Amino acid sequence: MNVEYVTIIFRTLLLYGVILFIFRMMGKREIGELSILDLVVFIMIGEMAVIAIEQPKDPIFHTLVPMIVLTIAQIAFAFFSLKSEMFRRLVDGSPTVIINNGKIDEKAMRKQRYNFDDLLIQLREKNIKNIADVEFAILEPSGKLSVFTKEKKKTPSLALPLIKDGVIQEEHLALINQTCNWLIEQLKKRGYERIDHISYCTYENGTFYIDEKDE
Repeated sequence: MNVEYVTIIFRTLLLYGVILFIFRMMGKREIGELSILDLVVFIMIGEMAVIAIEQPKDPIFHTLVPMIVLTIAQIAFAFFSLKSEMFRRLVDGSPTVIINNGKIDEKAMRKQRYNFDDLLIQLREKNIKNIADVEFAILEPSGKLSVFTKEKKKTPSLALPLIKDGVIQEEHLALINQTCNWLIEQLKKRGYERIDHISYCTYENGTFYIDEKDE
């Protein structure tokens, strides 16, 4: 067998194993839930692998070193995303309410470059034929549309997070017509004095769900 073919086969198997290892290192996520960072890294690694296979005379380390650098950078960014909501929003974006209490928010759609055809397609994928049946629709950072129908929810309530990673979500408070002062007072009544000690808090139908940060 031609030496070049042997080299190509060896590189293909080696890079296959390396890419599998890299993806396992990055954690388990569905394809539809990949962040922008994940997608960029996956595309770059795929391109590097193709170039390395097509150019067998180029040293394999010229491909492996950039792959390792990307993997380290991705793990570091993932760590920062866990620790900082500001960084997470900067990189991944945040959920956008497209339909609120049955009313379409065209301004939010324009901001996300999201049109009515996109909305109707994603509603049909969830077997919803009429926008009038939707109480809430939230466009997630992954591009998925989370939908809450009127039939399933007799009262228009939505358990959006009011606190994430110790940070008050003011835009979510506005959706339930409440303020930061109201939230702080409600938490104090329940024995929670420090907002920064709360990892996650939601409010639905008069009931709070509160989870404190691990020590």
